[in-house]
Amino acid sequence: MTQPADVVAIARDLLRCPSVTPAEGGALAYVADQLGRAGFTVERPVFSEPGHADIENLYARIGSEGPHLVFAGHTDVVPAGDETRWTHPPFASEVAHGVLYGRGAVDMKGAVACALAAALDHLEANGGRPKGSLSFLLTGDEEGVAVNGTVKLLKWAVERGETFDHCVLGEPTNPEALGDMVKIGRRGSLNGALIVHGTQGHVAYPRLADNPVRHMVRLVSALLAEPLDAGSEHFDPSNLEFTSIDVGNKTVNVIPAEARARFNIRFNDHHTQESLKALVEARAVAAAPDARFKIVWEPSNADVFLTAPGPFVGLVSDAIETVTGRAPTLSTSGGTSDARFIKDYCPVIEFGLVNASMHGIDERVPVADLVGLTAVYREIFSRYFG
Repeated sequence: MTQPADVVAIARDLLRCPSVTPAEGGALAYVADQLGRAGFTVERPVFSEPGHADIENLYARIGSEGPHLVFAGHTDVVPAGDETRWTHPPFASEVAHGVLYGRGAVDMKGAVACALAAALDHLEANGGRPKGSLSFLLTGDEEGVAVNGTVKLLKWAVERGETFDHCVLGEPTNPEALGDMVKIGRRGSLNGALIVHGTQGHVAYPRLADNPVRHMVRLVSALLAEPLDAGSEHFDPSNLEFTSIDVGNKTVNVIPAEARARFNIRFNDHHTQESLKALVEARAVAAAPDARFKIVWEPSNADVFLTAPGPFVGLVSDAIETVTGRAPTLSTSGGTSDARFIKDYCPVIEFGLVNASMHGIDERVPVADLVGLTAVYREIFSRYFG
């Protein structure tokens, strides 16, 4: 193979693009140019939804036969916050003491750069085409509301006859060092609001009122007291967390008419959304049968999923260990990602950079990790198309 692709140069070019959601910022245009030059067929569909910003996305493929491996990710980033607190400007893409600084360095332009460099290297070493098909599926709507991004891009691609065999998603997965962890699944996420109705009245005459706060305290205590489950083979226990309790009462001598509490549940494969709702509602009724309350559930597209250990997970894990010397932990921890959409189309795993500085001031990645992740992706491509 000739001189490998310069992953640091690619990453620096990407980080200079101010692609704060929903702005494309030039990032997808840059990737499109690089892939187009390498022989990929590149398309950049824009999706719309009333009440939301239009979002540009990218789908690029080289090859027409199977197996078909997809690299998925996003080029949008969260806002930089107070830029005066950054040691290096968030979009200057500066390297200092072997570390690259910039918004998106970890989450996840760095991984996009590594996958792009690895793809260019793989094609260079194999006559310009893979022994199968390699695709890039990138969105500009992962850090936002995620309505005009991966979920629509996948549907758009399938409607055009695309089928996928496996996917690597480049989210930052490693807690401390490259090679620590592969995400093979994610817990589901479900939001709800507990609304307790009472009867307003004077605090000096409580028998003439019905204080919803008393019922709320019983309900919250009951829902937090008993675990939802004890976990499963690949998942931590599900957990319900209250995130706010509100009465909206500015007067100290008035019993309020209503109390509200919001909560989030992260759930494992013991539950579906519907079975979980039924369980929570039944526990609430048992805890406060005399209370007038309801639970309002928010729509959720974050179902639990698992890519069970098998040949594909083994291939990725072995590639990581070959390059880094670490046998990665197979994990389902953390929050949600666009894998929740991809899992409906093909098995998906997540592997990217160390996640310690993502979304923070001075987001950064060691240059050595960019080189290392590129080597991991290159090894995955080599084994997959071998």
